[in-house]
Amino acid sequence: MSRSSSHPIQLQAMGPQDALVPLPPLQPPAVQNPPSHPWASQCGPPPWGLSCLLALQHTLVLASLLCASHLLLLQNLPQGELSYSPAQLLASSFFSCGVSTTLQIWIGSRLPLVQAPSLEFLVPALVLTSQKLPLAIQTPGNSSLALRLCGRPGCHGLTLWNTSLREVSGAVVVSGLLQGTLGLLGGPGHLFPHCGPLVLAPSLVVAGLSAHREVALFCSTHWGLALLLILLMVVCSQHLGSCQLPPCPWRPASNSSPHTPIPVFRLLSVLMPVACVWIISALLGLRVNPPELSASPEVPWVWLPHPAEWNWPLLTPRALAAGISMALAASASSLGCYALCGRLLQWPSPPPHACSRGLSLEGLGSVLAGLLGSPMGTASSFPNVATVSLLQAGSRRVAYLVGLLCVGLGLSPRLAQLLTAIPLPVLGGVLGVTQAVVLSTGFSSFHLADIDSGRNVFIVGFSIFMALLLPRWLREAPVLLSTGWSLLDVLLRSLLTEPIFLAGLLGFLLENTIPGTRLERGLGQELPSPFTAQEAWLPQKSREKAAKEYELPFPIQNLRPYIPQPLRCLCPLPEDPGNEEGGPSEPGETADLLPGFGEQCPESSRELGSQ
Repeated sequence: MSRSSSHPIQLQAMGPQDALVPLPPLQPPAVQNPPSHPWASQCGPPPWGLSCLLALQHTLVLASLLCASHLLLLQNLPQGELSYSPAQLLASSFFSCGVSTTLQIWIGSRLPLVQAPSLEFLVPALVLTSQKLPLAIQTPGNSSLALRLCGRPGCHGLTLWNTSLREVSGAVVVSGLLQGTLGLLGGPGHLFPHCGPLVLAPSLVVAGLSAHREVALFCSTHWGLALLLILLMVVCSQHLGSCQLPPCPWRPASNSSPHTPIPVFRLLSVLMPVACVWIISALLGLRVNPPELSASPEVPWVWLPHPAEWNWPLLTPRALAAGISMALAASASSLGCYALCGRLLQWPSPPPHACSRGLSLEGLGSVLAGLLGSPMGTASSFPNVATVSLLQAGSRRVAYLVGLLCVGLGLSPRLAQLLTAIPLPVLGGVLGVTQAVVLSTGFSSFHLADIDSGRNVFIVGFSIFMALLLPRWLREAPVLLSTGWSLLDVLLRSLLTEPIFLAGLLGFLLENTIPGTRLERGLGQELPSPFTAQEAWLPQKSREKAAKEYELPFPIQNLRPYIPQPLRCLCPLPEDPGNEEGGPSEPGETADLLPGFGEQCPESSRELGSQ
C-alpha cells in the first residue's frame, strides 16, 4: 500500500461525458478553499464490480433507515395484531424507494440521490397513530411490545392495527399529491434561489442533530458492538482513507491505465465494518435483532406489490393534516439534500427546473408507496448523501444500481426479511456516522457567508436553537397542545415537532426579512443562487458543462414542444447554459468524487493525468 500525494488537485469536467481532469491548483477567493482529494489517476469508466460494491453499501444504509423507521412506527402503534407480515411492509417500502430512485435520476433532479423514508414522515405518523407525543418511545431491548401476527379472521385488535396503518398510508398519499402539485407549479424552483447558506446550513446542522435520540436508542442495545462499528468506519474512511491497494486487474476500459491504485478502505468504509461487526455478533451469539420486524411466519419468496394488496389507504381529516405536514417537511429536507449533493459533486447549485422536477417525482414516489400500503413515503435521503461524502464517490450508475437492488428486494419479501437480521447496534452505528457527516457539512457551509456579521450570527443561532427547542418543549409539556379541532391539533403537533422544517422556515423568514447585503448573505454579486460564493471562482466553461447534468435526457427533450405551458417550469429555459454550445446533448455520468472514474477520458486528459 502506498500513500497518495497530499497536494490538492482541482477537478474540471471535460466534454459531455464528464471525464474529470486533474488541473494545476487554482487560486480561489478567500471565502473558499479548493476541494482536495487524496489521490488522482488517469480517467476511465467506473468498473461495474466497484459500482456494485458502492451500490451495496448505499443499500445497507437505506436498509438501516428503513428498518429503523418501521421499527419505531410499529412500536408506537396501539396494542394489537397484524394480518400480514412486517417483512411485506418492508418489501413494499423497498419497491417504492427503488422506483422513486430510478425516476429521480432519469427525469427528476438528475442528481445521484437515493430515495428513502426519513423522520419527516415518521414524526407525523407517530402523532397520527398515538395519543402521546411523538418519539416518546422505549428502548427496543426493554420494550414490552411484542408484535403478533394474526392468521385468522376476527383476531382481537386486528381492526385497530390495520386501521392505524391504513390511516398512515392515506397521509402518505396526501403528502405525495401535495408535494407533486407544488413541484408541478414550480413553487420549489422559485423559493430555492432565495435559500442562501444561512438557510441551508442551519437546516443541515439540525438534520444531523435531529436523529441523535434514535441513534442512541439503537446503540444502547449493545454499546460494545456499536462503538466497534463506529471505530471501524472512522478508521477505514479517515485514517486509512488515503491508503491505496495495488491496481485492480478487471478494469474494463481499454483507455484506462491498468496500474491505477484504488483506495479500497475508503471506498468500502461502510461494507467492511458492517460485515465485521455482523460476523462478530453472530460468533458471540448476541441476539440484538428487532423482534417486531423479524418475528414472521411464512413469507413468500416472490410477490408483486400492487395497490390494495391488503386494503386501500384510509383518508380522514387527521390523515389530511398529517399528510400536509409530511409534504412540507419532506420538501424542505429534499431541497437541502439537492444543495448538499450538488456541492459534494462540485456542481453549481441545482437550477429551479431541476428542483421542481425532483420534488414532483418524490411526490409520485410517495403516492406509489401509500397505495402499496407502505406507512412511509419517499424523499431524498440525508444518510445516503452523507455516504457519498464518506466514500468520496458518487455517480448515477451507482444510484441506478441501488434502485435496481431495491426493486429486487421489493419483489422478494423473504430477501427483504434477511435485512431485518442486521443487529440494532449496527443500525445505530451506521446512522450515527452518516448523521455526523451531515452535521459537519452544515457547519462547513457557514463560511460561505460573513459569519462575523451580527445579523448572520443571530440568524444562525436563533434558527438552530428554536428548531431544537420547540420539539423538546412539546414532548415534555405537561398538557398536550389542543385547539379543540382534531385536524388542526395533528397539523400543529406534526409541524412543530419537525426540526428540519422549523430550521428551514425560521432561517428563510429571517434571511429574507432582515436587511443585509448580498455579499454579507453569501449570495455573491448578481449571482442569485445558493453557495454562489463557492461557485464564483469556478471556470465559466466548467459551470456550463456541469449545468448540462441537470438537463432532461435526450428522449424527453424531444417532447418539450408538447409540454403544456403551465408545466414549462420543469424544463430548462432556452438561455440556460445547458442548451448552449451546439444545443442539447445527452448528459453523461454524474461526476465521481474519485477522479479516476469518469465516463470518458479525452486525449488531453490522459496527457495531463500522466504528468
